[in-house]
Amino acid sequence: MKDTGDRTVVWEGRYIRAVTRGKWEFAERKNITGIVGMIPVTDRGHVVLVEQFRPALDARVVELPAGLVGDIPGEEDEALVTAAQRELIEETGYRAASMERVFHGAASAGMCAEQITFFLATGLEKVGPGGGDASEDITVHDVPLGDLLDWLDRRAAEGLVIDVKIYSALYFCRGVS
Repeated sequence: MKDTGDRTVVWEGRYIRAVTRGKWEFAERKNITGIVGMIPVTDRGHVVLVEQFRPALDARVVELPAGLVGDIPGEEDEALVTAAQRELIEETGYRAASMERVFHGAASAGMCAEQITFFLATGLEKVGPGGGDASEDITVHDVPLGDLLDWLDRRAAEGLVIDVKIYSALYFCRGVS
């Protein structure tokens, strides 16, 4: 992050900090080197999504699998693609034969300093149960791409929150499978 000299940390927790730059307030994550997101598409033309409770929204959220990079002690220099593969297996139980970097950008530029690198994950092989690590309660969904928008509408009608990055990811699913 470029430090313009007027950046002030006003609060620091275990994983995040609140910062001001001039009159602007925003959040930063601590102790990471990046964030990865995966767009996993099976050979059958299904997209693999995850659902988990997010305290900030006080709701279950349907999302693309994602995770932190460099947050494991001793693995601070972890490559983005290595973290993407690790997080994909951990959250969904799938390993990807191919991880193609497709875009990088801000998650919520007005609120936080996070930037995410996304990978299109193809050639998926089920190698484990998924569901996250011991601190997570993740439900894995395998949804046909052709039914995805209707499926998301039904989940939203049930009260789940839909992460908008899923809609952006659809662009990169064109022609897959």
